[in-house]
Amino acid sequence: MNRTLYSLLLHLLLPLIFLRLLWRAWRAPAYGRRIGERFAIGLPAFRPGGIWIHAVSLGESIAAAPLIRELLARYPQLPITVTCMTPTGSERIQALFGERIQHCYLPYDLPWACQRFQARLQPRLAVVMETELWPNHIHACHRRGIPVVLANARLSERSARGYARFAGLTAPMLAELSLIAVQTAAEAERFRQLGARSECVEVTGSIKFDLHVDPELAQRAGELRESWTATARPVWIAASTHAGEDEVILAAHRQLLAEHGDALLILVPRHPERFADVYELCRREGFATVRRSAGAPVAANTQVLLGDTLGELLFLYALADLAFVGGSLVANGGHNLLEPAALGKPLLSGPHLFNFLEIANQLRSAGDLLQVADAEQLHAALRHLFDEPQAAAHMAESGLGVLRANQGALVRLLAGLERLLPPT
Repeated sequence: MNRTLYSLLLHLLLPLIFLRLLWRAWRAPAYGRRIGERFAIGLPAFRPGGIWIHAVSLGESIAAAPLIRELLARYPQLPITVTCMTPTGSERIQALFGERIQHCYLPYDLPWACQRFQARLQPRLAVVMETELWPNHIHACHRRGIPVVLANARLSERSARGYARFAGLTAPMLAELSLIAVQTAAEAERFRQLGARSECVEVTGSIKFDLHVDPELAQRAGELRESWTATARPVWIAASTHAGEDEVILAAHRQLLAEHGDALLILVPRHPERFADVYELCRREGFATVRRSAGAPVAANTQVLLGDTLGELLFLYALADLAFVGGSLVANGGHNLLEPAALGKPLLSGPHLFNFLEIANQLRSAGDLLQVADAEQLHAALRHLFDEPQAAAHMAESGLGVLRANQGALVRLLAGLERLLPPT
């Protein structure tokens, strides 16, 4: 498949794309807002000539935050525009940076929408986070002479096989990238085999290790736990959970309550459209549950706190003693393990971590990651860590050591961007 055929198929799929958008808006009303931006209609009045960063969803937005902060500090004269595709990503971006950046949804990868977006924005440099590859957006930049960087790039063997099936589309697209800053040497080789120019591929590491945690976060979390009279309670968090995981987590929590009757679970579904369903599941399973969004205090008999707010995940991690990171009991590939590690939390996950293999391997080898496959194994891990606080503390310190040993990717990435940024 080449780019012309790809564009034709996208146009033929437009009715289905629009119907899917309406379906998502029905489940999560935020998807129904600013629909025009997705077709390059009603775009904000941008200041042109700056740096454009695309972070597709919440995870990439979090990963991009240290980079955005550095670019704002280093290039105060240039407007920074951040795009995404999801309401959760949009809300996180706006919560973190407000009016310091320009923001909109990225238009779909339709040639005319890409051209209209580029004409309005006129960036000097484009930075795409991780592996969000859109052939027409990249080609539109290439035609205008705008360098495009794939930052913090990752490419699993499975994803590489998928891209290889469409070599006629993938190879020309990768050849138009000016820099591919990859996380590992193995991923660098996969990009080269798919058609990236060898001189444009650099191993910089993962900027997710360069995570900055507000030192006041732990203090605020401690004060809230004190207000709940919960400083001595066993508190654990299951974050970024997907459908099919909540039942397993609640089953493990039920077993834990049989041994630690005052244990508290903070349950945080990944997607806002699932908040109400998961709350009903908790109630139906007989757990005394409060919603974080309701503002009600956690009482002594509260067994589950549903984290149904946006932009608070780091704070919710800080409230807990142990952290389970979701998207890993089901074949979703996992989510960011480094946020709870940076907060000094012993880590638990399921077996499906193919989106974070290198990071997971390092954390597991260092001793700060226990992987479980079902409720029984999860309960056993929880019981062990709550009953053996010294083991939990050792895990937490090991995770912090992994972060410290891998920091510096952000500096290497910024050096690459500086080489490509035309002088003002």
